[in-house]
Amino acid sequence: MKVTEFSDASRIVGRPAVAVAALAVLVGCTAQPTSGDAKGHSPIRIELPHSSPPGRTAGAKPTPAPSAVETTPPHIVYTRGDTGPGVRELQARLRQVAWLFDGPTGTYDDLTVQAVKGFQGKRGLPRTGETDAVTWRRLVGMTHRPGKWELYLMGGQPAAAPDRRCLTGRVLCISKTSRTLRWMVDGRTVSTMSVRFGTQFTPTREGVFHVYWKSRHHFSTLYHSPMPYAMFFSGGQAVHYSYDFAARGYAGGSHGCVNVRDEAAISRLFAQVRNGDKVVVYW
Repeated sequence: MKVTEFSDASRIVGRPAVAVAALAVLVGCTAQPTSGDAKGHSPIRIELPHSSPPGRTAGAKPTPAPSAVETTPPHIVYTRGDTGPGVRELQARLRQVAWLFDGPTGTYDDLTVQAVKGFQGKRGLPRTGETDAVTWRRLVGMTHRPGKWELYLMGGQPAAAPDRRCLTGRVLCISKTSRTLRWMVDGRTVSTMSVRFGTQFTPTREGVFHVYWKSRHHFSTLYHSPMPYAMFFSGGQAVHYSYDFAARGYAGGSHGCVNVRDEAAISRLFAQVRNGDKVVVYW
């Protein structure tokens, strides 16, 4: 049987930054409470001089008190390993200024660290890779508050409910809506992972299929690119690990295959899936 393989096709979508907002907007858009952040750090406080110090006599010339500025360094808002909706918002804003091409995942991972370093270096800030208060305010000033589409529908959202065809047997249950793959056995979800699909001109087929060939170290002779952990289910379309997806996230797309970016996860999946197991691709 001759198999035509499909692999990655990349296209980077850039987004221009929006104009810098007014200071009042900057304060209103920050996700951190003014009394301190979740890590227990206190915000920077500035005490203004008194125009009329208590106890001065009538008619006496006002004597302003010296200003006192707290000199502690900016507190860290987010750092490597943090998770949650705040990190997801940070990632969505980094996407808006083209420093991050991965879909928001809600986890402060290596790609986020590199994106923050790039953003900081471009603006003369210390390249720590940690999002401190100064970095956060600068980013908020250059971006708009992300909506649901930017936060979730570019990838990294929770897995969609399984299609009814996934509820029996051994199934790779793949949702195009949530861009996720569930590995299910007899209606029980064993594992889930983010996936990427084909582009407009090379779409991933939808329907019910079966794994007919597994190729651990597969290489596409058609597109001259590696397709490790390939599990073919429809002609040349397969579920496989993608180096491009791992590096650039949803900025690109495949030639019809279902790309996985977590190599450890697909390695475990490849070991469990057998030829003949069902594959369901649905919206």
